[in-house]
Parts: sequence; C-alpha cells; structure tokens
Amino acid sequence: MSAPYQISSVSHLGEYRLRVGFVDGTFRTIDLGPKLASSVGPIFEPLRDVAFFAQVSVDPEIGTVVWPNGADIAPDVIHEGSFDEAAANR
Repeated sequence: MSAPYQISSVSHLGEYRLRVGFVDGTFRTIDLGPKLASSVGPIFEPLRDVAFFAQVSVDPEIGTVVWPNGADIAPDVIHEGSFDEAAANR
C-alpha cells in the first residue's frame, strides 16, 4: 500500500513551476519561485538555477520530488498546497 500522498509523476513547466501527479489520481501545479526567492537553506540554494531546478525527478522509494543534490519536498506539503498558501501570505 502506498502512502496517501505519494507522488507518481512530475513535469517541469518552466521557471520554478512543476506539475505533480499523485498516486491517488490528483494533480497539482505548484510555483516554487516565491519560496526560492526568500531565504532558503543550503540544500535548496542550487534550485535557484532554473537549469538545475529542471532536473527534478520522482524518487520511487520515498514517493516525492527530488533533485540531484538530495533536496526534496514532502509530498503532503505539495498535495495540501502549503507552498501556495505560504506564497499568498507573503
């Protein structure tokens, strides 16, 4: 049985936008630009480079989006739109 918010697919849509598919059949389009424009930890710093950001993939073992440097985002945060809400509250 998979986790309720396990990610099954991800597509880079340009800039800092991703289309994320979940095993429950839902999809979300998220824009991480506002989050990356603010202070981020060292693991997320390379994601500010759009070419590096575009290297996003799905790690099937942990069921979330990941980047080559080990950065990842919890799938429940993406599914529930917490990034969207955080950006709206800026």
